[in-house]
Parts: sequence; structure tokens; C-alpha cells
Amino acid sequence: MSVQIVLFSLYFVVIFAIGWYALKRTRDESDYWIAGGKLGWLLGGASMGATHASAGTFVGTIGVIYTAGWSFAWIVLSIPLAYWFMAAVLAPRFTRSKELTLPAFIETRYYSKAVRRLAAVIILIATVVYVQAQIVAGGIISNIVFGIPTEWGMIGFTVILLVYTSIGGMLAVVYTDFIQLVIMIVGVAAALPLAIRGLGGLGPLFTYVQAVKPETFTWESFPPALLFTMGLAFTLGTVATPEKLVRLYAMKDMRTIRRGVLFAILVATGLNLAIFVIALTSIVIFPALPSGDLAMPMVARAVLPPVLGSVLLAAIAAAIMSTVDSHMLVAGSALAHDIYGTLRPDASPKTRLWIGRVGILIVGSIPLLLILSGVGEGKLVQFIVLLFTALMASSFFMPVVVGVYWSRATKEGAASAMIGGLLVCFGWELFGPASIDPVLPGFLASAFLLVAVSLLTPPPPDSALAPYRR
Repeated sequence: MSVQIVLFSLYFVVIFAIGWYALKRTRDESDYWIAGGKLGWLLGGASMGATHASAGTFVGTIGVIYTAGWSFAWIVLSIPLAYWFMAAVLAPRFTRSKELTLPAFIETRYYSKAVRRLAAVIILIATVVYVQAQIVAGGIISNIVFGIPTEWGMIGFTVILLVYTSIGGMLAVVYTDFIQLVIMIVGVAAALPLAIRGLGGLGPLFTYVQAVKPETFTWESFPPALLFTMGLAFTLGTVATPEKLVRLYAMKDMRTIRRGVLFAILVATGLNLAIFVIALTSIVIFPALPSGDLAMPMVARAVLPPVLGSVLLAAIAAAIMSTVDSHMLVAGSALAHDIYGTLRPDASPKTRLWIGRVGILIVGSIPLLLILSGVGEGKLVQFIVLLFTALMASSFFMPVVVGVYWSRATKEGAASAMIGGLLVCFGWELFGPASIDPVLPGFLASAFLLVAVSLLTPPPPDSALAPYRR
């Protein structure tokens, strides 16, 4: 049995054990959906950082840099800005009324169960889009580690994710996120110096890249407007994604949130910078890969010693799992707490928890079925992630951020902003020019509709505004 199979088998055993432990510690819905709202800065920040580091980071970012050059790397600058905005601007008011889900916040602020259900439906749609990227990357890793067909790898990866997430809820997610973050840091820290040293150092690395693919260090691969709007998608989308907003509820107070977000910024930025350098080494070592998404797994398998290569592959798997479990949990809560719970308010908490677990299994299976049927085939992982962030920014940024600061925002304005932003974003993705990321038209449509429709409808009741006032 190879070193890779042994390490991965041990890794999955630990993940399942944590899921079972979390199940035993889960006493109510608050524990299951937001870990009781009592997370400290280390677990909360580690969970946020691990959720950020996804297949988009370890597979997708390298794939784009490998294919189109380093100009994409500037987008890393948007990540600290987005997290700072969450901690300094949004969280102080957003967390005054601690909810279990983002749609529950929507109901509290916009005094409407129908708008809450709308938000839940949008989350379910966007989750299907996002999780496709992670499952594709999981299939690639399974193929390299276990030698099985990519399709079977995607199925196995999905099953593992869904089982431990549905069993343990948020407690399982944050504990596994911490372990997965440690694996990511160890994997990158071990791989980076070896990869650089194998090419003679940083200086020779840049020289080799210039010789193999000189367009790597130019700004010609992406139009300037596309680069700017992709950065906008990551900035606005990071602030507005439900799985990150829920972590603000999961941490116990504002001091904890600030420290946890700072830790997440340091982790995310450090991992991204290391990933960019590894991407350059892959260009030199494997100049003719059929897909850029294969670059990171090939570095792990062919360049590093077996043990370190296995650790790096485990880091990629950890990045994927730490992100998908968070999205699955948000999707499950949207289905059980925000849709079923509002339609059947007399349902017991135990029933809602079981609906949530079943919902996680159902929602997590849909992306897999779409992939196996050929939907999204051939698209780089990072561009699927970009579409998700654009959808979140177009749907939720204005209702959430403006909602806690502008007292005139109404339920009609919020509903119009979410629907209009989502439709314009999807429409631009399908029919608009590729030189501009769909986040820009989607966000502008959402902003216009929130303001215009709110001003044309009766002001909200005082009870909707009271929790968010100074």
C-alpha cells in the first residue's frame, strides 16, 4: 500500500471521528448551525481562513496563472480588504441581532418570511454552482492518489463530505477546518522551498518562466476591465457569502471577531502568496499540461518526495473539504431552517435538524449529478468560483451591508435587489461580453433596485430597525 493511500485513509478516519464527536456534543439547533455562538478567535478565524482556502486557491488559482499568467495574482490584494470590511464595518451592527442563518437576518431586518425564503432559494442555487468546482477538483485529487477514474473520485469525495457534515453540523465543520488548515500550512510550507530549490532559487525560477512562457509576466492575458471586475467580485463576494457571514454569528463577541478575522487575513494572504510561487514552478516543470487545473496535483506527485507530496495532496483535499462542508451546512440550514421552518413553524427543533441533514445530502448531490451529465465541463475551477462570488455579491451585498446602515431600505427593495442582481449576473454570464465580469452589472442592478424600490414603497417599521441602531 502506497504512502499516499495510507495518509489519506488516516486523514479520512480522523475526519469521520470528529464528525461523530461533534454529533455527541450537538444539543440543539444553535450548536448545529452556529456552534452555539461561542467560538473563540482561533477556531473561528481558522474556520474562516480554511473556508476561504478552497479548490479555487489550491487548484483554480494555480490553473489560471498557469494558463493566463501572473496578472491574475493581483486579486489576492482584495482578500484583506474584504475581511477588514467585514470586521470593521459590517460586523459591529450585523451581529447585534444574533441569528442562526443569513436568511433569518433577512427576515429580521426586512420583516418578511417571504423575503427570507427568497434568500434561502438564492443560497441553494448559488451553492450548486460553487460546489461543482470543488467536486471537480476532488475528482482530480482522487484520480492521482488512488488511481481511480475521475468520475468515481468525484462520487467518493462527495459522499465523504456529505456524511461527516450532515452528522456533526457546525461543530464538526470548525473542528475539521482547524485540522485542515494545519495540513494546508504544513503542506505548502514543505512544498514551497523544495520546489524553488529544485530550480536553483527564486532568481533562476523567474528566468526559466520567462524562457518557457514569456507571456506569464505580462498584463496582456486579461483585459484591464476584466481584471478589475474580477477583483471586485472577490471583494464584494467575500463580504456577502453566507458561510462567512454565519461565522460572525458563531464567534462569541466583537473582540473575538476582530482577532479571528485578523488571523484569517494572515492565513489567507500567506497561502495565496505561496500558491503563486508554486504556480510559477509548475509552468517550468510541466509546460504542456492539457489543463492548468492539473498543475498543483502534478507538482505534488512528480516533484516532491512521496511523503511530502502526499502531505501537499492532503492539503489540497483539506482545502476542498473545508470549503464544501461550510457551503453544505449553509445550504442545509437554508432548506430546513429558512424554508421548511417558516412553512411549518410548529415543527419541532429535532425535526428541523433532520430535515437539515437530509437537505445537505440532497443539495450536495445535485452538483455531482450536473457534473456527471456534462454541465460546466471543461471550465477552469477558478472561473466557477468567480461566478459564485459574483452571484453572492449581486444578491446579498446591498441588502446586508446597506440594510444595517440605511433605515429606509424596505422588504420590497431587498427582494427586488436580490432577484434583479441574480438575474442580471446570470444573464451577463450567459450573454454579456466576456471582457467584464458579471459582478459589475449584477451589483449595479442590485444597488439601483434596492434604493429605487425602497424609496417608492412605505418605510419599514421601527421594530425592523431597532436591533441595528447605535
